Amino acid sequence: MTISISDLATVRARHPEAIAEAAARRTRRPLIGDTGRLMIVAADHPARGALGVGGDRLAMANRSDLLERLCVALSRPGVDGVLATADILEDLLLLGVLDDKVVMGSMNRGGLAGARFEMDDRFTGHRAEDIARLRFDAGKLLLRIDYADPGSLATMYSTARAVDEMAALRLPVFVEPFISRRGDDGVRNDLTAEAVTRSIAIASGLAGTSAYTWLKLPVTEDPDDMAAVLETSTLPAVLLGGEVGKDQDAAYEKWRKALHLPTVQGLVVGRSLLYPARGSVEDAVDTAVGLL
Repeated sequence: MTISISDLATVRARHPEAIAEAAARRTRRPLIGDTGRLMIVAADHPARGALGVGGDRLAMANRSDLLERLCVALSRPGVDGVLATADILEDLLLLGVLDDKVVMGSMNRGGLAGARFEMDDRFTGHRAEDIARLRFDAGKLLLRIDYADPGSLATMYSTARAVDEMAALRLPVFVEPFISRRGDDGVRNDLTAEAVTRSIAIASGLAGTSAYTWLKLPVTEDPDDMAAVLETSTLPAVLLGGEVGKDQDAAYEKWRKALHLPTVQGLVVGRSLLYPARGSVEDAVDTAVGLL
């Protein structure tokens, strides 16, 4: 039974078992479909308290609006699935929009944006067993490494164990690595070619096996560096969107160039598609799909 967004709170209050029932009857699909590419819409930012888009610090705070945007994005041709935390994925399950979609559970969300403990990024989201129990298709985790912050070692260790747990269940896990530094304006990720190369090397070697590990990577500051950077690993990779800003066309061009590289299998993009600087969600998603 499909419900509306306005009914979600009522169903959650009176029939919490409906979530497990919706997960059990969801029609699944292979991770890689007929196109051989992946186009995933990301919406796991709110669980870190990262609600801002552009100049609006609370753009993602309205859950009904976010869900409407996600439903539109998932309805567009060429969109393969969604990455989100449990609360959002369960809303989407109840709304009946996840059939034949790739569903990725976001695993570590403890490194809250702006917190002193941001680099000690605990696994407060999906566990491997949750992803398997709900019949989801993959997991995603963030690994930010600050050489000056001991919290990064705790995150690195727990990341390795999470990769092991996902591999034991034969579930793909997408690792998003960065070399990061904390400054006066908070934590910033280093997107130079050397830093991204180093982050790929570290992430690729984690855990007792890399058989089910994918990489989720940014495009470097100079897109022309990506070919050499991606030679660091044979693991399959997807490109992340990140904060695009007002120049959407420049971002699209960076993605287009990198998508031609042999290990790149697709895109995982969130705010720039759900809250585009100009135009509609439909237009932004269709343009990104066209790049594939």
